Amino acid sequence: MTLLSRTLRLVAFLLIALGLVGTSFAQNLIQYDRPAGQQGVNTFEPPKRDTAEYNGFEIAIGGAFTQQLQAIHHSSTGADLPEIGRGFNLATANLDLDAQLADGIRVHVRSYLSSRHHPEAYVKGGYLQLNELPFDNPALSSLMEDLTIRAGHFMPNYGDTHFRRTDNADAIHNPFVGNNVLDAFTTEVGAEAIYESEGFLLVGGFGGELDPTVRSPDERAPSFHGKVGYDQKFGESLRVRLTGSVYYTKSSLATHLHSGDRAGSRYYDVVGGGDWSGRMRSGFGDQVTSFMVNPFVRVGGIEVFGTIERVSGRKVGGQGDGSLEQYAVEVIYRFAGNDLFVGARYNTASGDLDLSAYNEPANWTGGNTVDRWQASAGWFLTENIQMKAEYVTQSYEGYPSGSVYEGAEFDGLVLEAVVSF
Repeated sequence: MTLLSRTLRLVAFLLIALGLVGTSFAQNLIQYDRPAGQQGVNTFEPPKRDTAEYNGFEIAIGGAFTQQLQAIHHSSTGADLPEIGRGFNLATANLDLDAQLADGIRVHVRSYLSSRHHPEAYVKGGYLQLNELPFDNPALSSLMEDLTIRAGHFMPNYGDTHFRRTDNADAIHNPFVGNNVLDAFTTEVGAEAIYESEGFLLVGGFGGELDPTVRSPDERAPSFHGKVGYDQKFGESLRVRLTGSVYYTKSSLATHLHSGDRAGSRYYDVVGGGDWSGRMRSGFGDQVTSFMVNPFVRVGGIEVFGTIERVSGRKVGGQGDGSLEQYAVEVIYRFAGNDLFVGARYNTASGDLDLSAYNEPANWTGGNTVDRWQASAGWFLTENIQMKAEYVTQSYEGYPSGSVYEGAEFDGLVLEAVVSF
């Protein structure tokens, strides 16, 4: 069955379902939800204050579509690389289905209709979110005024970068085209609680694996994640946010905290190729301990966002112990009523791995570093349509002789059009 036929069948099924239940559909019908368009920029955790009036059961259909024109060139002193140049990348598409089940209770499901890593349409994940309880209990109802509970198959709330990154076609909240070099993103079966009060933030949760199984129970352990932070506005022009996060799993058959993006990289076929070309993937599939700190400051139209991250762990089978560090800082200036923006980001990631995700020789114990600069400019044509351009340059250092990454670099321009609703 072709991708087109799968997509048409899925859309037809949803339209039939909507007709059977006799509901209308629009995003602003769903409570405690991040807006899909421009209004969702710089939204982190879902809004705790009610964002829509409850009018009974509702269904909302949303989606996102992106298209890039890439003009990047690459080189390597360690190996011959295939020639690449100007051309269009794969158009990507998401389908979002949200339902308001009860007052303060909603469910969200996202499917990738077209993505780089998976050519077929498939469900990425989803969750049930509770901001209110379906029964009357004064003490618990008072607690839920500041508490959000999620359960399902979703990205753990580790760090703040996942709120600003591109999720396949959902790219409208990312001021750049590419995500971080070391991209913290996965989906796990689990649950988490988010407590927000007077600007203070506390998150705690647990999960499992991206691809859960009942096999080898003695080799698997749950993952745990947590976050503490402070997020406050001072008047109309100043906002300050600072968070610290941790993620830990003792043992796993295949954990994917830094290799769980099934949509692939935005930089196609650069330096070594593959669906995640241009990224650093840890390869820690067994044990992982990861920390991330994210400061965010917005003054008027200027915003600064930073990432400090350290990851340590081992590969499945007890081999390949190592660690990675990442630092990133981005500065964005929004003007013309926030419809236009320009930005720059510096991102560096380095590691000391025994067996890296790049399949280097097993006896290699040296360090490796990836440095990236990005400069971007963007325009919100409407609330739900965005155009942006990015210049990117990236270099690789510390890789062994003969590796495709030895002395490698790439640079060029990427144009991206985004529709999100």
